[in-house]
Amino acid sequence: MRWCSAYLKIDVAAAALRGDPRFLDSRTLVVTGERAEESAARARYKPFEPHRADRRFGRRRRRHIDHWRPVLHWPERQVWDIIRAHGIRPHPAYRAGFGRVSCMTCIFGAPDQWATVRAHAPERFRRIADYEAQFGVTIHRKRPVTERVLAGTAYAAAPSGIDAALCESHEETVAVPVDQWELPAGAFGEKAGPT
Repeated sequence: MRWCSAYLKIDVAAAALRGDPRFLDSRTLVVTGERAEESAARARYKPFEPHRADRRFGRRRRRHIDHWRPVLHWPERQVWDIIRAHGIRPHPAYRAGFGRVSCMTCIFGAPDQWATVRAHAPERFRRIADYEAQFGVTIHRKRPVTERVLAGTAYAAAPSGIDAALCESHEETVAVPVDQWELPAGAFGEKAGPT
């Protein structure tokens, strides 16, 4: 079974909100960046609603948590326009050519993404390939990553130097605002992922 966001991102955040007493008897706003263009499922989301961890009407414990998706109905162009208008440095993965910022070895990765991972993070690629061989189960429903990668080409702007280090880092140590803003190579690019 393939799963991703629901169990590794959304449910983890909801569990943190449910389990931390600082969210009791207070008002919290969760802001996320899903866009309707990204998938049919996301197109059905509401822009504003009570969060799944909300218990504003709880009998014993009250937890008022709202969920706002401010860019839900924005086209990708509008997202890049506002980033440019404020001079914000795009995430290094976009500068490297990735069309989405997600897990580098995303279970939904397309062949070009796997080719980029193999070329610029070979130890990560090998780890996934070894797991597939060890467990006898592949990430892709029909083909192992060692075959999928052969159908792809690494992104031309693939990470090098500082961008390669930042793509794998948990923090960016360069200035976020930039004087010379450029549309990153991954903008309007391949959108590997569930649809």
